[in-house]
Amino acid sequence: MANKNENQLSGIKEIARRAKVSIGTVDRVIHNRTGVSPKTREKVNQIIKEINYQPNLLGRILASKKKSVYVSLIPKVSAETSYWEAPLKGIETAASELKQYNIEIKKYFYDQNDKASFIAQFQKILRDKPDGILLAPTFIEESVNFTNRCRILNIPYVFIDSDIPDQPSLSYIGQNVFYTGYLAANLSNYLVKKNDKVLIVHISTDLQNHHHLLRKEDGFRSYFRNQALPNTIEKIDILKTNYNSIKKALDHAFEEHPDIRLVFVTNSKVTSVARYIKESKKEVKLIGCDFLKENKGYLDDGIIDFLICQKPWEQAYKGIMALYKHLVLKLPVEDYTYMPIDIIMRSNYSFYHN
Repeated sequence: MANKNENQLSGIKEIARRAKVSIGTVDRVIHNRTGVSPKTREKVNQIIKEINYQPNLLGRILASKKKSVYVSLIPKVSAETSYWEAPLKGIETAASELKQYNIEIKKYFYDQNDKASFIAQFQKILRDKPDGILLAPTFIEESVNFTNRCRILNIPYVFIDSDIPDQPSLSYIGQNVFYTGYLAANLSNYLVKKNDKVLIVHISTDLQNHHHLLRKEDGFRSYFRNQALPNTIEKIDILKTNYNSIKKALDHAFEEHPDIRLVFVTNSKVTSVARYIKESKKEVKLIGCDFLKENKGYLDDGIIDFLICQKPWEQAYKGIMALYKHLVLKLPVEDYTYMPIDIIMRSNYSFYHN
């Protein structure tokens, strides 16, 4: 049986054969050294990707005894939503796998309703100068300031959950938010009649910074325009996220538009809207986002018709692994990795995992 070193050499030889270059050139590309033309580097990296070549990472890392530190900065789990439990578990799984390679993952958290908490955490992170960063960017201006500093310090970062338009990153791993909204509108077309009124609900303390919610709205409206559907679409922005404020805003919306027959909630706070519909006994259909434990009962009761999900565990896990691939394996990382847009309903949620 061939040993690991022989397997490694065999892999390098195969890459060199396919690329029609020397083994030394392949080695320079793998270790990101100079002396290789951009065209040749691109060709070798493409073959590495095609054959899924993995360098002998363990021997290299253990020999160097160098400790690397990656950090994650995501919202903390709150009473309003348990959504961030899944990404946290993804980070922890990646951390346990990378520990043997002298890679430590430090976890930082911020309050989604408090910009100051985000700023305080990113200042701590920059003082520590980690090797790489996994970031869920909620506040646009503050996230741009953070990532601009990262680029000055040459710290690579990966976005998950939502990206920032026109802001470069090593990679974005998450949903295509426009098509999330587009899909929600497609589903709604099966639930309403042609003259029924539809309500879009944003629930966020800082909606302008939660740009991904607005892009879902754009996708939703785009579907209705493209299909030339006659339904009227109303919208409300609920800027206080406690239940009493949500109830008050929905009461007003239904008083003003009693012919609303479907509600689309653009984030995981669909739970509060489901509670309202159940308590008020409104005869409306409901579409929301994210599969959370608190939504299961509303699926069972038929209050929530569809949930659109984005595999948050996998986003975070892949985000950490993208840093590892870039920093240690010296392999190219996809600029964008879009998660499947999953449709969850009462009949299939028992088989679904985030």
